[in-house]
Amino acid sequence: MGWDALQFWDQDAKRIKRFTNGVANEVWSVTIRDQKAVARLGSRSDADLQWETNLLIFLDRNGICVPKPIPTLDGRLFANGLVVMEHLDGTTPKTKDDWKRVTETIRRVHELTKDWPQRPGWKSSIDLINSNSGTKIDLTAMPAEGVKRCRNAWRKIEGLPQSVVHGDLNPGNILMSGDKVALIDWDESRVDVSSLDLALPHNAAEIDADRLEKIAQAVSAWEAAVCWDDDYSRRRLAEVKPV
Repeated sequence: MGWDALQFWDQDAKRIKRFTNGVANEVWSVTIRDQKAVARLGSRSDADLQWETNLLIFLDRNGICVPKPIPTLDGRLFANGLVVMEHLDGTTPKTKDDWKRVTETIRRVHELTKDWPQRPGWKSSIDLINSNSGTKIDLTAMPAEGVKRCRNAWRKIEGLPQSVVHGDLNPGNILMSGDKVALIDWDESRVDVSSLDLALPHNAAEIDADRLEKIAQAVSAWEAAVCWDDDYSRRRLAEVKPV
C-alpha cells in the first residue's frame, strides 16, 4: 500500500517534504488533521514497530521528550509499515553544556528501561560475541579478521549494565528547545550496553579515558557490522583495533 496508508490517519493527509538524511526508511513531513507531523515508511515487522511505539509512549509518559506516535483513526499506532509521529522543533546541541544536558536525558532513559525486553529479532553487541546474526547484522558476510576485531571490542564492555539504547545519538537526532532535550529517530534503538550511548562530544558523560576508548571501539564495531558492506562500514571497521 505504501504511502496510501496515510488515509488510515486522515483521508486528506498530505506529504509536504521528504527528509534526506534517512537511509533505511523514507521519511516525510506531512499534515494530518491540520497538524504538522512526521511520517516514516519502512519494512519493519509489526512486532518491531510495536516495540518501538510502545517504548516512545512509555518514555513520553515518564517525562522524556520524544516524538509520540499519532494513532490512526481506529486507534492503531502503525499501519502497513507506516508510523506517524508528532513534529518536534529545536536546535542541535553545540556546546559542552548542551551535551551535558543530552547526557542527563539519555541516562534517564537508561534508568527507566533497565528491564526492557529486547526488540524482536534484534541482538545486542554482547549477544553477537557468540551469535552470527540479528536484525540487519550478518557477521558471516564480514571478513573473518573483521569479525574477530568486532567481537574483541564487544568483549571489553561485556558485563556492563544494559538497557534500551538510542543507538544513533548524532546531533541531527537531538533537538534542544528551552529546557527540553528531545531525542528523535529511534529506528536503531535496542537493548544493549547502556554506555554505548555515552561516547558523546566533549566527553560530556565524563567517562575515564580507558573506558571511553573501549566504548568508542565497541560503537565503531557495531556500526561496521550493522552497515556492512559499504565505504562507511569499512571506515568504521578500520577504527577497530586488530586483535
